Amino acid sequence: MSLSKGKPAVLLLEDGTVFHGDACGAEGETFGELVFNTSLTGYQEVVSDPSYAGQIITMTYPQIGNYGVNPEDMQGRQIYAKGFVVRDMCDKPSNFRSTQSLPEFLKGCGIVAIEGVDTRALVRHLRDNGAMKAVISTADDGLDAIAGRLASAPGLVGHNYVGEVSTQERYVLPPHGCEKRHSVVAYDCGIKTGILSGLCTNGCEVTVVPWNTPAQEVLDMDPDGIFLSNGPGDPLAVDAVYTQVRKLIGKKPIFGICLGHQMLSIAAGAKIEKLKYGHHGGNQPVMNLRTGSVEITAQNHGFGQVFESIGALVPELSGGISEHPESLLYWAEKKIAPVVQSKEFGRIQLTHVNLNDGTPEGMAFLDYPVFSVQYHPEASPGPHDSAYLFQAFARLMDGRDDYLDIEVRDTRTFNDAKERD
Repeated sequence: MSLSKGKPAVLLLEDGTVFHGDACGAEGETFGELVFNTSLTGYQEVVSDPSYAGQIITMTYPQIGNYGVNPEDMQGRQIYAKGFVVRDMCDKPSNFRSTQSLPEFLKGCGIVAIEGVDTRALVRHLRDNGAMKAVISTADDGLDAIAGRLASAPGLVGHNYVGEVSTQERYVLPPHGCEKRHSVVAYDCGIKTGILSGLCTNGCEVTVVPWNTPAQEVLDMDPDGIFLSNGPGDPLAVDAVYTQVRKLIGKKPIFGICLGHQMLSIAAGAKIEKLKYGHHGGNQPVMNLRTGSVEITAQNHGFGQVFESIGALVPELSGGISEHPESLLYWAEKKIAPVVQSKEFGRIQLTHVNLNDGTPEGMAFLDYPVFSVQYHPEASPGPHDSAYLFQAFARLMDGRDDYLDIEVRDTRTFNDAKERD
């Protein structure tokens, strides 16, 4: 715990659950949807991920801040998360890369944070009851007054946070450490710097555009491919993106991640559901149904696709199965990548499944050059099992049908692999 305690603070959940602690960031009051992240390291990358806009983050690992922070590890232009909850906050970091302690960083960014919370009890409560609105407050006017303000605070559902985190101006990034092989237009819905680096180190010149850029404007740039980024909040509230995505399918190769995956899902006619407490952390096991390989992934989302809602199964491409099973884990057990028939975009294949809860984690359009995953392949700061997806995108832009059939254990870089490909 910090050597010098801050002002007394309280974490109050909308169901009335209360946790007391001490301020370890900015003082004040902040409201947001309370979620938990299971990563053991990477707290700076977590808190600076724009996908956390509108949310208060609870770290499940007990001591946070040990190695400090530094500007090089930032994943966004600023902090969009609403608050931060930890068990023990370290204010005396020890690392040669550290330029500042985490408490100092949070104060400088105006982020209200609380330590001294029994995060194990808190996480169990969220697992049982689901993510919910909460407030962190250092106000001294009593719990009743704080609860009243919490009750009137807006929720996450229905709010478009993408417009708040996206770039407002177009900009271009050159390839990193290799020659240009492809030109890509990336929709910034809250894109992480690590994702941009993943594209650039795989031979892409990336033109980043605002979230609401018209499809025709993107097509006029004549890129080799289009990338749909991660982003925060309720995907159904971002109609300016998925309406444009519908116009882009079939025109250029497309790769979407996280919110980008959800945008493609909506465009394909899928229903979107709010998950009970979402997936937030760097230890989510996912099976690639096309290869049978399992990758440990980093994820950050509270909404998900309902794969079965896209259409009926195509039995001859789904192991002879004609009815959707009760759980998508069936496909993982059989190592079958099932295919459904969508109303507008032909055959769509389920390519990845979460092995914890059986939720869909990826899809590929078999009649169009389009694929997407629900998780973050760059995974700053790790794990890196899913980095092959950037190579898969390059293969897709090269016109290869086997673009996704890459073994996770194949750790060759793009430059090493391209001559053998």
